[in-house]
Amino acid sequence: MANRLTQIYTKTGDKGKTGLGDGSRVHKNSPRIDGLGSIDELNSIIGLLLTEEIDETHSQILLKIQHDLFDIGGELSIPNYIKIVTEKVEFLEHRIDKMNKNLEPLKDFILPGGSKASAICHHARTVCRRAERILFKLKDTEIINEVSLKYINRLSDFLFVLARYLNHSKKIDDILWQKNI
Repeated sequence: MANRLTQIYTKTGDKGKTGLGDGSRVHKNSPRIDGLGSIDELNSIIGLLLTEEIDETHSQILLKIQHDLFDIGGELSIPNYIKIVTEKVEFLEHRIDKMNKNLEPLKDFILPGGSKASAICHHARTVCRRAERILFKLKDTEIINEVSLKYINRLSDFLFVLARYLNHSKKIDDILWQKNI
């Protein structure tokens, strides 16, 4: 691949528009760019999560997810470009089921926290939910990959279960929400 990022600043966005991968220009406050930003933020938080002590299996899964998120960013950057496929959603579902087998069934709501890794994972989950809301708003006016919407929805579930799994693996109890405190 050629070195495409030889000049970081281009000054072409100084007036509030940015370029998409297909050459078109859109306002920086458009739902498409808002979605791209949220996906980028989510990817960054997962990168932060990867600086914590996490087993190799889940580190590799999170790295794979980072690549998938970059692909979703590519889909948003190039209208009508499809990269995320159903198998990627099924992969997340399989991983959720596998982690859940080791966890106690939930009987109450839980609060983000416990271990630092779990808290970061919950943070990623909330950003994932925001990205999902933005992408569904974009879907109201533009065509986007339906499978990517499913992927983001499943990813927030994966991050929730992973947060619980990370606490469990460190023998830290989930923090249960207590009514009337």
